[in-house]
Amino acid sequence: MNGVIGAAATVVLLLMLGSAIGYQDRSRFVPHWLMIAALLVAVNDALLTRLYGLLPDLIGGTWNWQGKLLALAATLAIGALPGFGWSRSGLTISQEPGSLRAALPVAALYCAFFVIIAVAFPGGKPDGEETAFQLTMPGLEEEPFSRGILLLALDRAFTGRKRLLGVDWGWGAVLSCFLFGMAHAFGFSNGHFSFDALTMALTALPAFIAVWLRLRTGSLLLPILLHNFGNSLGLIA
Repeated sequence: MNGVIGAAATVVLLLMLGSAIGYQDRSRFVPHWLMIAALLVAVNDALLTRLYGLLPDLIGGTWNWQGKLLALAATLAIGALPGFGWSRSGLTISQEPGSLRAALPVAALYCAFFVIIAVAFPGGKPDGEETAFQLTMPGLEEEPFSRGILLLALDRAFTGRKRLLGVDWGWGAVLSCFLFGMAHAFGFSNGHFSFDALTMALTALPAFIAVWLRLRTGSLLLPILLHNFGNSLGLIA
């Protein structure tokens, strides 16, 4: 029940914040795509938690392999729908012509950020399962969802754009980063909500770098690789 309440609160926050933003510029606001984005968040959370524990864990292990795989399968299936499309969702290895020259220095900045985090917050000695999980699942599941289908839905909900740092930013990019941070920093347990501002900053801020890479290159390849690098770096620092 705690997970359901936490997810419901996140969806309500998205709808309230998104509606407030959208109705400031109604001509460039498509409400039904905001509703679709909210539904995507709810479905993703439910699958990550194996329908909040209702589904048996058939894979086992300490880490959430089954939840991640279920969520990834749903993301790929949704991305294949005509209204989305894998290429439009960034689910392609093809890079925009000339984009890597601009993207590689930004990728280096992303890596440097996580090197600093790994040094500042060293982790314990990992076992084989943790290493395997961190090298694969976080990037493979979270990037196609957050910077893939969710970003696409939010970008269609808010069609206004501002050119900055070589890419066209919209409220969809901002909200996708906000939701990514909330997924890590916000929750409900023991009868009350919790929010960790430091966790929010350490997840939402690099999310903007990942969004820039996704928008600049047209692909999720670099965000996936860098995400897994960032997650696994702390295991060897």
